[in-house]
Amino acid sequence: MQKEEQQEFLRSAHPIDPAMREEIMANLRAIEARHDVTVLFACESGSRGWGFASPDSDYDVRFIYVNRLPWYLTVTPRRDVIEVPISGDLDINGWDLRKALGLMRESNPTLLEWLRSPIVYRDDAVAMPRFRALSEAVFSNARAWHHYSSMAKKNFREHLQADEVRYKKYLYVLRPLLAARWIRTQPGVPPMRFADLAQHTLDAVRDAALIDEINALLEVKMRAGEAATSPRWPGIHAFIEAELAANAAEAITPLPQAEEAGLDAFLCETVLRFDAPAPSIAQEGGCA
Repeated sequence: MQKEEQQEFLRSAHPIDPAMREEIMANLRAIEARHDVTVLFACESGSRGWGFASPDSDYDVRFIYVNRLPWYLTVTPRRDVIEVPISGDLDINGWDLRKALGLMRESNPTLLEWLRSPIVYRDDAVAMPRFRALSEAVFSNARAWHHYSSMAKKNFREHLQADEVRYKKYLYVLRPLLAARWIRTQPGVPPMRFADLAQHTLDAVRDAALIDEINALLEVKMRAGEAATSPRWPGIHAFIEAELAANAAEAITPLPQAEEAGLDAFLCETVLRFDAPAPSIAQEGGCA
């Protein structure tokens, strides 16, 4: 298979029911009104974003919001997450902008995946391009690699040791393993979509048998319920064990990171943009 033909060599689907999309948008507007915040970004996380949702998968909506200026000017820190009680298939919660920037500084993989979700419900045209650029600039390949490598090892130990395993647990090990391989072999933040990860980390010829087995797993998983199980998949299992051994044998070399001063400036400018403060606040050096 030639490189240009590899675009979708793994199955991938991102089903969003139109009625659920409308419900999600209504929820975001209600959150803004109830909490007096502005939602800058909202996306689909979890299996729908990764591209291997089951028919009964939840809608895992995650968002980033900005509070009004007075919220940031208190001695006692306030709650910096908004969580909506789970309703049916809808699971929705989000992080305040300052919390999100703090997690960006730590190269938090969950946040970085949100920013690369193929399903986006809200995306502020001014703030989010800069937010994404900052996430790339301060990205720590070493922190992210250790996160994904550890996640794969933990999930493998806890969920893939029995003779009968849940389909999705294989994917919960394969996805972080391929993300760790991405980070080891090329610069920058790995994509969220499982198919994109596979396309750039597996070889269509050398790994053809593995790709076929993963596709077979995906086909069944995307038709079965979340709790469905099967016997072990030998080719996938062997690949996971070999990749975990390779990760254990050699840690990644850290790459240089950009200065973090831009995070403070971005926070200040974004908060002031949505609060319309008196000119003197900005002029006195608040966004230096």
